[in-house]
Amino acid sequence: MSVRVRFAPSPTGALHLGGARTALFNWLFARHHHGKFILRIEDTDRVRSTQEAIQAILKGMEWLGLDWDEGPEVDGPHGPYYQTERLEIYRKHAEQLLKEGKAYICFCTAEELAEKRKQAEARKEAPRYDGQCRKLPQNEIDSLKNSGKPYVIRFLMPPGQKTIVEDLVRGPVEFENDVLDDFVIMKSDGFPTYNFAAVVDDHLMEITHVIRGDDHLSNSPRQILLYQAFGFELPQFAHIPMILGSDKARLSKRHGATSVIEYKTLGYLPEAVFNYIAKLGWGHKDQEIFSRAELIEFFSLEGVTKNPAIFNFEKLNWMNGQYIRATLPERIVDLCEPLLFEAYGKQDLKYLTKVVKLLLDRIKLIPEIVPLTEYFFKDDLVFEEKAVSKYLKTADAPKILTTLKERLAKTEPFVRDEIEKVFKGLVEEMGIKLGALIHPCRAAVSGRTETPPMYDVLEVLGKEKVLKRLQAQITH
Repeated sequence: MSVRVRFAPSPTGALHLGGARTALFNWLFARHHHGKFILRIEDTDRVRSTQEAIQAILKGMEWLGLDWDEGPEVDGPHGPYYQTERLEIYRKHAEQLLKEGKAYICFCTAEELAEKRKQAEARKEAPRYDGQCRKLPQNEIDSLKNSGKPYVIRFLMPPGQKTIVEDLVRGPVEFENDVLDDFVIMKSDGFPTYNFAAVVDDHLMEITHVIRGDDHLSNSPRQILLYQAFGFELPQFAHIPMILGSDKARLSKRHGATSVIEYKTLGYLPEAVFNYIAKLGWGHKDQEIFSRAELIEFFSLEGVTKNPAIFNFEKLNWMNGQYIRATLPERIVDLCEPLLFEAYGKQDLKYLTKVVKLLLDRIKLIPEIVPLTEYFFKDDLVFEEKAVSKYLKTADAPKILTTLKERLAKTEPFVRDEIEKVFKGLVEEMGIKLGALIHPCRAAVSGRTETPPMYDVLEVLGKEKVLKRLQAQITH
């Protein structure tokens, strides 16, 4: 059997983290089994679906590197891949169920249904359709249709049975059909409902495995009954755990960014986000960092947990830092360049490259480069209080800085190794510890108590800036 899976988002907003994780698990499963990954846009919500949302979903998937084998912008034999372009297909399948007596036309109005729900609640019963229109005589149906009265098509629920979902993650899950009502499959506007369209599309697109969030588990019995009514072969179902915030509540905007594209704006690398969301609800031994090839090799539904996944920004930030340090420095420079230009104006690219490379092991998010490098681009330094009180206002500071300035002025070439010789020579000559020289120098040239290694900082700043800043503190 050739594996065929699908990701079928509803374009009512951007690609959020949960949707991206569902898409990723499907993609990994397809790639692991050398199968096909299909993208289908379920855009039948005419009120909320937008073209902007469709583009946002496509851009989010492209940013993560989730390519699809069939779907929008990719030719395939099972299209169209937008549900709004498949309405005639759904209509024909609904008519088939009507002819076979497995569905029926319902003329109940929204007001009548609301009253039925109210009465059921008063009786402390679960609200469900009472089947009033099940046995309408054909002449009455024809009369009501000819009068133009709106109607829906309902599936005729088989009585007194159980439906078992053989779930690849959760195991067998049993549902009593008696608690399910005769659900709508075609709305009065001619558009299908979610459960009906999904079954028709998954069958015609030859989907072998339906991998989706466990919030869809309750839809499965209705869909299985539709498969059985049509005589379609069932796909295998796998419902993956939901993602929760650190407070164990369902992940939402209040927990931080939820749109995949937001993570790009916040300074995350796509491969770090890819790796992190693959770990949300799935694992392989104790490994944390995976290459894309490793994720494809190791991914299996057996590794998916039943318990909810907890989203942790600290862990994502740590992982992003690992990827930044493992990435070619030139790529990180390209990402940092527009942010630094915006903050500090146009800069010499050679100088900017040296600055960024010096800070690579200190950033977890790309935008952190801006505050960390301020003293490289602005001569009007902002001094930390601790740097001033602890290192620049001591009795020995003027003498130490003066001597250091004199020696550095004579240093040629002004490179790390020569600068280091100056510092070590002065330590021995003045009978002081290296820290007594490094700390006031760092404070004087950066205004800070922490920077990358001092010799590297001085080399990148250049002799002119260093001498000027040392003199400013000597005469302060």
